[in-house]
Amino acid sequence: MVPSEDRQYKGLIRLLQHFDWTWVGLFVVGDESGDRFLQAIEQLFSRNQICSAFSQRVPNQAHIPSLDDLKGLTKIIDQPFMDQKTKTFIIYGETTVLQWLITLMFLADPDYKENLSVGKVWITTAQIDFAVGTLIRGWNFEIFEGTLSFALHSSELAGFQSYLRNIRLSGTQGNGFFKDFWEQAFSCSFPDLSAPTNADGICTMEENPESLPGAVFEMRMTGHSYGIYNAVYAVAHALHALYSSRFTHRARIRGKRHDLQDLQPWQLHSFLHSISFNNSAGETVSFNEDMEMVAGFDVVNIAIFPNNSFRKVKVGRVDPDALEGEELIINEDLIVWHRRFNQVLPLSACTNSCDPGYQKKKKEGEKFCCFDCNPCPDGKISVQKDMSDCFRCPEDQYPNKDRDGCIPKIISFLSHEEPSGMSLASLALSFSLVTVVVLGTFMKHKDTPIVKANNRDITYVLLLSLLLCFLCSLLFLGQPWKVTCFLRQSAFGIIFSVAVSCVLAKTITVVVAFVATKPGSSMRKWVGKRMANSIVLSCSLIQAGICGVWLATSPPFPDLDMQSVITEITAECNEGSVTMFYLVLGYLGLLSIISFTVAFLARKLPDSFNEAKFITFSMLVFCSIWLTFVPTYLSTKGKYMVAVEIFSILASSAGLLGCIFFPKCYIIVLKPKLNNKEQLMRRKI
Repeated sequence: MVPSEDRQYKGLIRLLQHFDWTWVGLFVVGDESGDRFLQAIEQLFSRNQICSAFSQRVPNQAHIPSLDDLKGLTKIIDQPFMDQKTKTFIIYGETTVLQWLITLMFLADPDYKENLSVGKVWITTAQIDFAVGTLIRGWNFEIFEGTLSFALHSSELAGFQSYLRNIRLSGTQGNGFFKDFWEQAFSCSFPDLSAPTNADGICTMEENPESLPGAVFEMRMTGHSYGIYNAVYAVAHALHALYSSRFTHRARIRGKRHDLQDLQPWQLHSFLHSISFNNSAGETVSFNEDMEMVAGFDVVNIAIFPNNSFRKVKVGRVDPDALEGEELIINEDLIVWHRRFNQVLPLSACTNSCDPGYQKKKKEGEKFCCFDCNPCPDGKISVQKDMSDCFRCPEDQYPNKDRDGCIPKIISFLSHEEPSGMSLASLALSFSLVTVVVLGTFMKHKDTPIVKANNRDITYVLLLSLLLCFLCSLLFLGQPWKVTCFLRQSAFGIIFSVAVSCVLAKTITVVVAFVATKPGSSMRKWVGKRMANSIVLSCSLIQAGICGVWLATSPPFPDLDMQSVITEITAECNEGSVTMFYLVLGYLGLLSIISFTVAFLARKLPDSFNEAKFITFSMLVFCSIWLTFVPTYLSTKGKYMVAVEIFSILASSAGLLGCIFFPKCYIIVLKPKLNNKEQLMRRKI
């Protein structure tokens, strides 16, 4: 009729978890049942992140310790009360454990009731009858004020208290137990007709059981009484089922029927196992496959008064039919804590809880309940207390300042509206306009010696390619789309290759023209537009072929970069094949180096206008910009990678435009007198 102890252990765990008590002291009876309890509870503690601060064995009634053992117990019994971290104690055993514990506390410190450290939360198991313990007279039990006690489940039965109020000796003739109880409870005696009696001490049966303290007589239905009540009805239902079975009806031999005296106790087992009925309290009584009653436990709060009287208040229960983790139902508002706590929920933990945004770090050499609280590392959060590990936000979110929550990332790209994007767009358009002006100037003065020098057609192609270079930088601005991603890198690579090829062609033209002027030179056949056009066309076609392979095999596409910038999602163009991207840049760099080398070697060669020197300087600027581009690009994150590339395109194109064409425009516009054949020939001489 008593529920399994495993259910009580689970209730203990759920009670500790409900109040976040993770550092708990244990007073356990020193016998085999105490050993089993410790083994079971320690495993449950470990699985549920609870630790035992200490485990103190207490003698039981069958074993009286020696004087030396008693002295040793009294020396260590005071230590748990001095520990300010341990606010919760669990007592396991029979009622004698409670009595022994009080005795040891008294022997250790007769004034223990005055000790300021005795504000504790006591939790007792259902085997302990607190009422019996408080019958010890002369001792103070206020230390146990606010105790939470597990008790066998009970419910009030209709008419039970009326029965207790109206009970009389006439209904209990022959009940010696009742007679002895009545005499001891009311300090009276029933008259003995064979001996004289003192009229003052005679039991009149008018005494009121309700006037007795709870420690002596409970007017409410206790768990033990409720179990006995259910047991009687269970046996009655089992007997009824037995005599209603076919076996009983067929068990008549020669007209003789079995009666109760013929029954053996074991014959009721199968019937008891299968019965299920509702008692007068409206609760279902049944048994499980282990022949245990399907019932839970009540959680009782005990308020103790200065005169050692007490009041029990049912504040919760352990529901056997509840889901895992929800077995305990408790009403905190009904609980009265020890007066030392001023009705504030006591804390019982080795270390205060780690707030969200922190993670636990175990202290070396101590139990796992003792830990330090360290802030979550960068990029990680914790959203609950006492988390062992922080975790990362989803890819589209990032940690807030306190690292206890995630904030959605915003989508970012280099827009035309923002200052940096607007500035780059303005520069691109401005340089484009300048290039158009320069091209117009050259076309207007196309017949002048300066424009004719060094292949006029190549000059036009170079200016057009620079114009397209400035304009193609606009493809990098704004939100990436499939078309812009597909075009921008390949357009940039091909157009720049054309521009650098033109510079290379102009430089080689200077070298070939100088060599061809020597008597008997075989290079004269190479002088002319054919060679320059071949250089521009062949160098550009190689870059176009690389870009064609890139676009055909692994073209760039719109993508979202969620990792580079913590607070942003960068909308970007994924280059598809990084190898092909750097191959395009590498080929462009190779052309630039060749152009720079040839121009540098030809910088002192005489020509009609010393263009080689300006080409050398322009290629030096060009190469310097793109050499610094690569490390800068790799070290930049988010939308600013695009800004770096746009700036490099604009700066290198402007370098070519300024260094090669500014001196010529200066003579054409401001010094037209120098723009004639005689002046150029004189400078050449």
